[in-house]
Amino acid sequence: MIKTKQLFAALILMTLGQGSAHADSDYTLNLMKGVTKISNDVYDLHMLVLWICVGIGIVVFGFMFYSIYYHRKSVGHKAEQFHENTTVEIIWTIIPTIILISLAIPATKTMLEMDDVQESEMSIKVTGWQWKWEYEYLDNGIHFFSSLDEASNKARQKNSGIDPRSVEHYLLNVDEPLVVPVNTKIRFLFTAADVIHSWWVPDLGWKKDTIPGFINEAWTLVEKPGTYRGQCTELCGRDHGFMPIVVVVKEKADYDSWVKKKVAEQEKTDKAGNKEKPVKDLIAEGKIVYANSCASCHMADGAGLAGTFPAITDSAIVKGDINAQVDLMMNGKGMMPAFGQMLSAVEFASVATFIRNGLGNKVGDSIQPPVIKALQSAQPKVEYDDDDDE
Repeated sequence: MIKTKQLFAALILMTLGQGSAHADSDYTLNLMKGVTKISNDVYDLHMLVLWICVGIGIVVFGFMFYSIYYHRKSVGHKAEQFHENTTVEIIWTIIPTIILISLAIPATKTMLEMDDVQESEMSIKVTGWQWKWEYEYLDNGIHFFSSLDEASNKARQKNSGIDPRSVEHYLLNVDEPLVVPVNTKIRFLFTAADVIHSWWVPDLGWKKDTIPGFINEAWTLVEKPGTYRGQCTELCGRDHGFMPIVVVVKEKADYDSWVKKKVAEQEKTDKAGNKEKPVKDLIAEGKIVYANSCASCHMADGAGLAGTFPAITDSAIVKGDINAQVDLMMNGKGMMPAFGQMLSAVEFASVATFIRNGLGNKVGDSIQPPVIKALQSAQPKVEYDDDDDE
């Protein structure tokens, strides 16, 4: 009974425009205003349409209930037998037409504004993968993958023994957030590497599908620094619920510092791919990579999932030619993604070596980062022309 009253109150608040969705609210029935001009324009348009619908509902149902009550049979009224009234038909055609036109004007204005990527100050390419996001800053060369954070990933595993409620931002946190500067118009280019995904951060006020072979565009300009969370909203596979989005908006000076740090890290990672590492170090690092990138399908112990994902333990591929295993991991097959693009040379060499010397396997061989880096360099890369089509 109490929850029914709360729900009724929330419906009233939504009608009044007060029931916006917030992370700390019990009921999220209405749209949220967000932190961008676009998100506020969408909210205002939504509320305008809602109030017009409320007004129409009051007039139509009020007239209907009035007629039913005051023209009922019990007070002596007799039903008239008539149909077709040209005047009434013209009125109820013209009025809805005027309402639709009045709504189409602000709706079209908002939609055109959402699609206007001109005069953008920077561009970020977003690629959806099963089940992570790839971000490429087209203006400065920064490139990385963003995956579900380790705490959430551990808690979501079957029989983990971890209470998800004890994990902060459970399933809404990542290992590498997208970092952007405040008060900067940013153009996003969306595509996908495997299936259709959908990139959605409610605070930005829109979402875009990422479709293999196509490029969709959108833009944003955030005026307030902060952390804004979202997730994939297209059913993209068994781990669809585990590819969140985190956007961190920084002051421009802080963003510039992040860019310098990130570029330096990428250069260091790239140079590390030129050096060989002791096998024991590869195995130790590979165990971590496996837990973050492979365990969700092949299970933490390498047992796999019968009928869906093959076991790593005692696998004929793992116990066979290492080059064949590397080729499979590099290029993917079926539901297995192409890890050659997702992992650095060191990460790839580490996890490949770990798989052959862990999880119950004792093949005894290994592969070094320079070999993997050479294979990655030989892979064809799809280049995107960032010139405006004007």
